[in-house]
Amino acid sequence: MSDDNGNVLTDIAPASIRRIHLVGVAGTGMGSFAGMLKAGGYDVSGSDESVYPPMSDMLAEWGVEVMTPYSPANITAARPDLVIIGNVIRRVNVEATEVRERGIPQMSFPAAFGSLVLAGKHSMVVAGTHGKTTTSALMAHVLVSAGTDPTFLVGGVTVNYHSNFRNGAGPFVVVEGDEYDTAYFDKGPKFMHYRARTALLTSVEFDHADIYRDMAHYESAYDRFAATIPEDGFLAVSASYPNAVAIAQRSCRGYVATYSAHRAADYAAERLRFGPEGARFVIREPAGDAGEFLLPMSGNHNVENAVGVYAAARALGLGADQVRAGFASFDGVKRRQEIRGEIGGVLVIDDFAHHPTAVRETIVGIRQRYAARRLWAVFEPRSNTSRRNIHQVEYTTAFDGASRASIRVPEPHDKVPVEEQLDIGAVVTALRSRGIDAVASPDTDVVVRQVIAEAEAGDVVLVMSNGAFGGFIPALLDGLRQRFE
Repeated sequence: MSDDNGNVLTDIAPASIRRIHLVGVAGTGMGSFAGMLKAGGYDVSGSDESVYPPMSDMLAEWGVEVMTPYSPANITAARPDLVIIGNVIRRVNVEATEVRERGIPQMSFPAAFGSLVLAGKHSMVVAGTHGKTTTSALMAHVLVSAGTDPTFLVGGVTVNYHSNFRNGAGPFVVVEGDEYDTAYFDKGPKFMHYRARTALLTSVEFDHADIYRDMAHYESAYDRFAATIPEDGFLAVSASYPNAVAIAQRSCRGYVATYSAHRAADYAAERLRFGPEGARFVIREPAGDAGEFLLPMSGNHNVENAVGVYAAARALGLGADQVRAGFASFDGVKRRQEIRGEIGGVLVIDDFAHHPTAVRETIVGIRQRYAARRLWAVFEPRSNTSRRNIHQVEYTTAFDGASRASIRVPEPHDKVPVEEQLDIGAVVTALRSRGIDAVASPDTDVVVRQVIAEAEAGDVVLVMSNGAFGGFIPALLDGLRQRFE
């Protein structure tokens, strides 16, 4: 099967492939997929413009040969049967051009995952604007804990497995279903390739303003995804997002069940309470009261998505006690409410939040777990959407619950016109009017120095960014050690 490029495949027989080369291998998803393929017995190489730790170390540990920079010679050296093209690669990339000119079979990462990993398996896809990584990691862990020996690929490093992938011999594959575009030759959403038979839809709020025109365009991607679920499939959808429920009910041919942590639903959490150990709650399912569960996490959103995992796990045939054991032994995902250290009584927590809903829910969750401590929220609006003023109003209330807030002013971005940029000054002014001691700076070092100098014993410093934030957390921890030790 091919398109006007002549050699772009949408499906391929795994047995016909031995040597695989990944162009753009240093990305989190591509690098992890390279490791997964290597562990699966393929001869794997990859290339990128440059590769830095931790991905460079991980690729070396997995035995994946990495070539830098991009060059047609890399294709000659790799001698691939199949080339996988990352979604950051443009058509003019020298290796992408070489692959086309030589007529070497090529696929996108999602299409290759569908063919090489999902063939003959039961695909369980977690989709939605928020919470995909933690929810898919929890789903995968529940299945491992229950002895089903699943395969999984998620967008963050799971603490239980020290990896974001696992190759299992069992029937189930859990994959995080991203709505972002697939490759330069396939501008459709990634999750269209994941052959979902069971799925979980956590939320639908406007995101990825660089590829979706508006909310209707964004929702259309989820309509297409829901339509891929077969008649004997199952879709659990959060009742907290009526538009997501509407999408599921109008587009999914399989069975649709709702779930919630705080409203009526087919699967609902009751008697919810938070403490230092996490969240305790009772799940009520269609068959009745399933008993109490412990989830070692905080936040209503995490509890809600755990209820969704319960619904999906029950649809896959697991018993309530199997799910209960999986929840209690889940250690979380790095960069999702991850404790990075406590120095001089200052607790530093790292989180991936960047959309205003994620910022708000993360702050609420941290407040629930550390109710007696002062919270200092540090935020970098780094993603293409968070830099834009489409969520200007939402950010002004997203920090409620924090005593202090420090926001990094993002550098100009060529894809975000000046008139569409988030007005950080206006956000700071609005936060101050709500009683939050807020400041902003374009200089990461300035923010780091302020937190080091003014944080007090008992404070919780919550750092939120979907990137490295200029090394903010390592610099903060080093500075706190120098001050207190």
